[in-house]
Amino acid sequence: MERTTPKVDTKNMTVRVTTALVFGAFFFSLLWFGDQPWAPWTYLVVMSMAILMGVREMTLMAQVRGFNPSLATGTLVGWGILAHFFLATGGQDPLPLWLVFATGGLAIHFGALFFDSKLEEALPSQAITWLGALYLGFGLGFQQKLFMLQGSLPKTGSRFILALFIITWFGDTAAYFVGSYLGKHKLARRVSPKKSWEGALGNLGGNLLGAWLMHATVCPEWSLVDVVALGLLLGIAGQLGDLVESTWKRSAGVKDSCMGGVSIPGHGGVLDRVDSLVFAAPVLYAYVHFVHGFN
Repeated sequence: MERTTPKVDTKNMTVRVTTALVFGAFFFSLLWFGDQPWAPWTYLVVMSMAILMGVREMTLMAQVRGFNPSLATGTLVGWGILAHFFLATGGQDPLPLWLVFATGGLAIHFGALFFDSKLEEALPSQAITWLGALYLGFGLGFQQKLFMLQGSLPKTGSRFILALFIITWFGDTAAYFVGSYLGKHKLARRVSPKKSWEGALGNLGGNLLGAWLMHATVCPEWSLVDVVALGLLLGIAGQLGDLVESTWKRSAGVKDSCMGGVSIPGHGGVLDRVDSLVFAAPVLYAYVHFVHGFN
C-alpha cells in the first residue's frame, strides 16, 4: 500500500514479510503439484474458505452501518458461483449461472422474510448480500478457472495463477516503498489519504517487472507485447480493486476489513489481501481467453 510518510514501519514490515513467506510457501507448493488430480480440489477448498471469510468481513462492515446482510446466503451463493467455475470444464456446464442466480435469489430475498430481524433495512441489506456473493464468487471463481486451464506446457493453470500472484504482489510491494519515500501527490484523498500518484506509478513498474519475470521463467510463451499488456492491465485492475475496497472501509468507518476478528498478521483481513486479485483475475482470464484462445 502506498504511503506519503518518509519512513517505513519496519516492525509491521517484518510481520508482513514473514506472513507473506508462509503463505507464499503454501501456494507455491500447491502450484508445484498443480498437475496432480487432488490439486484442483485443494484449491477449491482454499477459495471456498476465502469466500466464507470475505463475505463475513463484508457482513461485519455492513452491520457497523446498521444493515443486516445474510452471511449464510451470501456465502452459499458465492460458493455456487465458485462451483460453477469448478464444474464447467470440457464443454460441460452442470451448474449454470442462471440456476445459481435463481436459487440464490430465492434464498436471499425470501429467506429474509423469515430470518431477517431488521426488515426496515431490507433493501441495502439484501443488496450487500448480493454484492458479497458476486464480488467474491466471481473474483475467486476466475482464480479457480485459471488454475484448471490446460495448455501445451505442463501445469498451465498453475503457471497462470503464479503469474497472477507475482505480478500483483510485485506491484503492491513497489507501491508501498515508492509511496513511502516519494509519495507527495494524493491519488484519492477522499478514499485513502495515504495513496499517492507516485505510489501508483511505482505499482505499475512493479507489475511490469513481475510480468517480465514470469515471461523469463514460467510463461516463456508470452511475447514482450504480452508482458507489457498484462503488466499494465493487471496493475490497473489491481489498483482499482484496492480503491474499491478502501471505499467500502471508508464508508463503514473501519481501518481493516477483519473488524478485529480473524486477521492475517501484518495484512489485515481477507478482503484487504484479495481486493487486487479479485479484479485482476478476471482480467487475466479474459486476456488469455481472447488473445491466446484458452477456454
